[in-house]
Amino acid sequence: LITSLSIVSNAIAQSVEPPFGIRHYDTGPAPDFVLADMDGEAFRFESTRGKWVFLHFWASWCGPCKVEMPAIQKLSEMIPDDRLQIVMINTAEDEDTIFEFLASINMDLETLMDSDGEVTELWKPRGLPTTILIDPQGNVKYQAIGGREWHRPPYSDFLHLLADE
Repeated sequence: LITSLSIVSNAIAQSVEPPFGIRHYDTGPAPDFVLADMDGEAFRFESTRGKWVFLHFWASWCGPCKVEMPAIQKLSEMIPDDRLQIVMINTAEDEDTIFEFLASINMDLETLMDSDGEVTELWKPRGLPTTILIDPQGNVKYQAIGGREWHRPPYSDFLHLLADE
């Protein structure tokens, strides 16, 4: 059954043409990691299996990251967590900087803190912001470098299509 689901999911992901700015990025299994959230609670990436994951790398000094954040907040309100889990990773900044930045833009989303940059190095985003989409079986499928209006078509339509698999 798991093999059948994986085959169907892969076929759907391959048949869906991503909108401009999102590229097929079929690199295989997503590397696991454990990072602390803003409350100091450990988050294990492996816990996201079974749903599409929107893995987003960002930093407070990144202008496009700041512009994109409200779109990600709106996206989180459009697609339930049990269908698309948004995982935000701040790259190599301290807790005070992250907290102050998120408060200044009125963000509700939880972010993980990659204080030493090791998880960012493991995933190797080519710039910030970078979003990587991982299928329910834990395979990397798509990548977007730079900011997007995720809450608007065609991006929201694309993500709804994936999340509805």
